Amino acid sequence: MWAYAFLLVPFALFLLIRIYPAIQAFYLSLHEWSANPANRPFVGMEHYMRLAVDARLGQALLNTVKYTLIGVPVQLALGLGLAILLQSIPRFRAFFRALYFAPYVVPAVAIGWVFSWMLSANFGVVNTLLIAVGIPAQEFLRDPDQALLTVTGVVIWQHLGFQIVLFLAGLESIPKTYFEAARIDGADGWSLFRHIILPLLNGVIVFSTVIFTIRYLQLFTLIVNLNFTDQGGPLGSTLSVALYIYQLAFQRFQFGYASAVTVVLFVIVLFVTLVQMRLITRRVEY
Repeated sequence: MWAYAFLLVPFALFLLIRIYPAIQAFYLSLHEWSANPANRPFVGMEHYMRLAVDARLGQALLNTVKYTLIGVPVQLALGLGLAILLQSIPRFRAFFRALYFAPYVVPAVAIGWVFSWMLSANFGVVNTLLIAVGIPAQEFLRDPDQALLTVTGVVIWQHLGFQIVLFLAGLESIPKTYFEAARIDGADGWSLFRHIILPLLNGVIVFSTVIFTIRYLQLFTLIVNLNFTDQGGPLGSTLSVALYIYQLAFQRFQFGYASAVTVVLFVIVLFVTLVQMRLITRRVEY
């Protein structure tokens, strides 16, 4: 009874903060929003039918897919590589771990503003360094062809430290006797990585893939603060679904349609998560 009593408190908060708003969002998606709760006419699937002809939503979905397909694999590869390097050094391991982890605990708003100045086309420090080595100045956040990659790079930089810590924890949980036995049998570095490290890090890889896929699908804060003069620009090249929902709800006050887009984003995140867990998770035989 004590266990149930203690579990009821966070469960009640979860219902209030998570479940009720989700139900409310679905309810709003079926109605035309009004400040007066008594004047919210039922429109049925009208908002959902509008989704099929919304070109801006299509662009936001495409950008979000690009963020995810670029960001998650690159972040996983860099995180694993740096974690292996950090584990191999005998000294200052804790210092480097803290150094890489620091950006993850910095507020995304601060990161966005700092990088927006660093990547400025006119007086940014990055372009100053490029010009110093003979490379022409780049537009970065002003160029539709570079903006999405630039935002993705900043997101990877922010989350990389947490990814490294996850992989370090997984690497340190692998018994050293496995590596010793493999080396006695003549295994080289690639064989150790392929047959020991990757299989035994399967759980960490699955967890990281699912968690960071959800984060990239819900990308919002850094996009807003990196290009605060043209949110989602230039020419919509950095617009994400979460940012589009914000613009619909709190700039255009179309809460009913914004709720419909929110429901669609929830379905996408749920579907992608289930597919990932189905495809990536596999039984490791020892």
